Amino acid sequence: MVNVAITGGRVVPVDGPPIEQGTVVVADGRIAEVGTRVPEGIPVIDARGRWVLPGFVEAHAHLGIGEEGEGDVGEDLNEAGERNGARLRALDAVNPADSGFGDALAGGVTTAVVLPGSANPIGGQAVAIKTWGVIADEMVVRDPVGVKSALGENPKKGQGRTRLGTAAAIRDAFVQARAYTGRPYDPGLEVLARVLAGELPWCQHAHRADDIATAVRLSEEFGYRLIVHHGTEAHLLAERLAARGVPVVSGPLISARTKPELRHRTVRSPGILARAGVRVAITTDHNMVPVQYLALQATLAVKEGMDPRAALESITLNPAAMFGLDDRVGALKPGLDADIVIWSGDPLDVMSRPVRVLIGGREVYQA
Repeated sequence: MVNVAITGGRVVPVDGPPIEQGTVVVADGRIAEVGTRVPEGIPVIDARGRWVLPGFVEAHAHLGIGEEGEGDVGEDLNEAGERNGARLRALDAVNPADSGFGDALAGGVTTAVVLPGSANPIGGQAVAIKTWGVIADEMVVRDPVGVKSALGENPKKGQGRTRLGTAAAIRDAFVQARAYTGRPYDPGLEVLARVLAGELPWCQHAHRADDIATAVRLSEEFGYRLIVHHGTEAHLLAERLAARGVPVVSGPLISARTKPELRHRTVRSPGILARAGVRVAITTDHNMVPVQYLALQATLAVKEGMDPRAALESITLNPAAMFGLDDRVGALKPGLDADIVIWSGDPLDVMSRPVRVLIGGREVYQA
């Protein structure tokens, strides 16, 4: 692997204070050093006048499985008629040739959690991948990284279920998983058993406050780790979620209110949640909002009252921690993957843009 030092820029590690005229040293695909020392004898990338940050982490996307410009041919989000799709793997549908991956790099997004869709009560396994590569297997950070489930309007439409029927389908699956002994082998129950053991988070699509309350109720009944995804009305339950330690992947924030359960959506929600003590990640839900606008959504959240540091953490440290990826990504810290983005300026300034992107120490994008 190429060793290199990125020097002279405003280094923003995210997990620590900014370093003016700082240096990030890359060795063998990982971050070796963050500080001001410039080693001798290795190539240098001059970042003077630029900002240097970790690559952003998109906490909820459909990159590669809901392909852009492909119509039905590239639509692999939902397996029709599945009540319990826990055995299904998003990885099996990821197409690295999807144009969304190029857009991700242009927006400074180097890692994405790719999930199945929300038409089924249990949609399948999510995968965390890097946003550059030729073969999906070689892009994997961790697989699986969670299990997707849905409450509310989408499974009602997708399967003609009521809310009580959707909750019952989820409950039935976990009752079976509790009794599962491994014989005979069942791949779906095997995955749900890992959820019950705390190994995998439950990624619960829920918009309305009542659906979020149902998500919490189910998680407390079965004792699994819950992450609320979308959480359009999560700010109405902010104190309750904070008290229970339930994180929220908030968004998309700038799409149209295309269905009733989005009627109370507000860009103020991430800030309200963060101030209450909820761990928050902001998402584009690509391709609902194009993935390159992840930083823009964080910027708009700041405009509506979110602390800038909290907004930056919502697209770096927080999603990495939610999915157990913080040993690989989410900050500029020795030992983590050298996923580094050199920005023209402050990424929370709408006029700034990524000018160079490295993944694993390899330069994969240049504006």
